[in-house]
Amino acid sequence: MSDGKRVGIVLVSHSAAVAESVAELAKGLAGSGDTVAVAPAGGTAGGDLGTSAELISAAAASVDRGAGVAVLTDLGSAVLTVKTLLAEGDELPEHTRLVDAPFVEGAVAAVVTASTGADLAAVEAAAAEAYTYRKT
Repeated sequence: MSDGKRVGIVLVSHSAAVAESVAELAKGLAGSGDTVAVAPAGGTAGGDLGTSAELISAAAASVDRGAGVAVLTDLGSAVLTVKTLLAEGDELPEHTRLVDAPFVEGAVAAVVTASTGADLAAVEAAAAEAYTYRKT
C-alpha cells in the first residue's frame, strides 16, 4: 500500500503473558520493528485469565492504521468475545476481521505479511495458510 496505511494486528489470548509473548515473537521474527502495529489483548482487566471485550476494543483502536485490523485468537471464548464485538458493529474499527488461523504461527505470518504493506485479505490468507505448516 503506497498510501501509508497498514493493517494492524490484535492478538487475543486468555493470558496476558501469552498474548504479549506471541506479539513479541511475531514482531521479532518478522523483523518489522515499528512498521506493523501489533497489540496484545490478553486476560481480563483485573489481570486474571479470561477475555475482556474492553481490552480487545482498546487494542484494536490502538493498531488501526486505516487498512483494517486482523484479530487472531487462542481459544473458544476469545473467539466468541470477538464475534460479539463484531456483531455489535461499533465496538471495533471499521474493517476489523476475525482471522481463523493458528495463534502462534498465524500471528507470525500475519505480521510478516502486514510488514510488506499487504492488504487485509492478504494478511488473513497468510495467517490462515499457517494451518498447512507441517512439522514433520
